[in-house]
Amino acid sequence: MTRGCIQFRRRDRIVRLERFSPQSTVLDWLRIEERSTGTKEGCAEGDCGACTVVIAREQDGRLNYEPVNACIVTLGQLDGCELITVEDLADEGRLHPVQTALAAGHGSQCGFCTPGIVMSLFAHFHGEGDRTDRAGINDALAGNLCRCTGYRSIVDAARKACAGPATDRFAARQGETLAALKQLNDGANIFVGNDTHFFASPSSESLLALLFERHPDARIIAGATDVGLWITKKLLTLDKIIHVGRAGLDRIEETADAFQFGAAVTLARAMSSLASIDPDIGEIVRRFGSVQVRVAGTVGGSIANASPIGDLAPLFIALGGTIELRKGNAIRNLPLEQFFISYGKQDREPGEFVRSLSVPKLPPATFFKAFKISKRFDEDITAVLGAFRIGVEAGRIISARVAFGGMAATPKRALAVEGALLDTSLDDSAAWRNAAEKIGDDFTPLTDMRASAEYRNRVAKNLVIKALAEIAGASSGATRILDSREAVDVVR
Repeated sequence: MTRGCIQFRRRDRIVRLERFSPQSTVLDWLRIEERSTGTKEGCAEGDCGACTVVIAREQDGRLNYEPVNACIVTLGQLDGCELITVEDLADEGRLHPVQTALAAGHGSQCGFCTPGIVMSLFAHFHGEGDRTDRAGINDALAGNLCRCTGYRSIVDAARKACAGPATDRFAARQGETLAALKQLNDGANIFVGNDTHFFASPSSESLLALLFERHPDARIIAGATDVGLWITKKLLTLDKIIHVGRAGLDRIEETADAFQFGAAVTLARAMSSLASIDPDIGEIVRRFGSVQVRVAGTVGGSIANASPIGDLAPLFIALGGTIELRKGNAIRNLPLEQFFISYGKQDREPGEFVRSLSVPKLPPATFFKAFKISKRFDEDITAVLGAFRIGVEAGRIISARVAFGGMAATPKRALAVEGALLDTSLDDSAAWRNAAEKIGDDFTPLTDMRASAEYRNRVAKNLVIKALAEIAGASSGATRILDSREAVDVVR
């Protein structure tokens, strides 16, 4: 069955849209069509959080509330979900507990950012675990910038609002909402438009393969956290959009040796599996954008955009990851490091899409270290990311895979560094320094707004030494830093 509309729940009613531009954003629909102007536009690129709304969807039999950036989420992605905005929280004139706590705690000044903050905290209010943990609240707010109030009063208000059970009218009618969403998710293939101008959301992988082979000029989106900026910042016109979120590419499979992530697995869902490989990976994924980005952005999208500063690629390359691609009925696999050819160019044919990523676990006597360097600690683009997988036997390095992001036009292995480390003593600090000096043989970085070439070279060298020092037994408390400006002085 093919459905010629998208359908979603909004204020206890079903909205069905048969005509809309494929690249329409949720923010534009709210402000221009529905005239719900409580949701604000700030940066228009998913960084400031002023446009945060909440999407409720059924997941494993429960209702999951996810904050997203309405400025870069396309309208078609709402299919099968409930859309909640700041106007919806008050109940018969009574403010929501989050709103009440922010008002009482002086958590708002100019107010422009406040609707987005309220919605992020509303999602956190309906989350699991200790919702009053300050670090958890800080993480929930990492994607919401406020330049007047200061975060202390906002965090204090959040702790007060979340101190008790999540009792509000949304919790009270959860069963009704779940039933309504299950009816919306009819499993239909979605195609809105015509052969030259459409939004499509295939209901199976085979239909996705057929459609993309027929329309290789279409733009594939999953969470649209990257492509959304093409719409808002590059001002591109995207006549054909294929959304892969309903095509069955959202499974995580675990074997004794590896994890297999479907391309549409979100970063939020992948986080615990990746962190189980090594805590460093989990921490880097936690710093991958914000909650709004992680609940929408996907493992496959992070790789398929071929960014030289994408955080997952160097991690997966260092681990020895592979990528699975599909075109029509043909499926092929290749080492991930071979997927990136040059800046913005991949080993991917027209009509071929990323199907899954395989990420190996660590073998015995193998250590992993990873470090992200950025100007801000949270929600910032990487200047340099280094990932190190080092095998040790009897005190000697018997295997090394070292990969960097931000140092070249593509994520890339540091082959000269690896060669210098092989068969050296793990305790030989002179060997560490010699390997670090090979960075210049592997990379010729650029200078841009995030960092100079000199800075990148020096940081990369220091990260080599830092990783080996920690593997050799140095306390991470002595080597881990929060401020990237100190990275150049870690080792002199």
